[in-house]
Amino acid sequence: MSEESNTVGSPEKEKGKPQKENVKVVPNNVRKIREGLLLSKAELARRAKISVLTIDRVEKGMACRMDTKRKIILSLGLTLSDRDKVFNKG
Repeated sequence: MSEESNTVGSPEKEKGKPQKENVKVVPNNVRKIREGLLLSKAELARRAKISVLTIDRVEKGMACRMDTKRKIILSLGLTLSDRDKVFNKG
């Protein structure tokens, strides 16, 4: 009797199954500020001229482009010098 080391979720790549992508999550204050201004995600997205999905991803702490951060900051009625209040240094 031989025991095989065949575990579920092993790091070996399996054919046909997508691999989970390692996504860096960085907390930020976008949601807190947006809700403080009584703005919906849709309204912020419209003001920033970006998608609601992008706003949702940013609020969850996923990475985004510098231009997207700039649009969000300005759409919240802040100045670019307030960037550390919205997106923590990192």
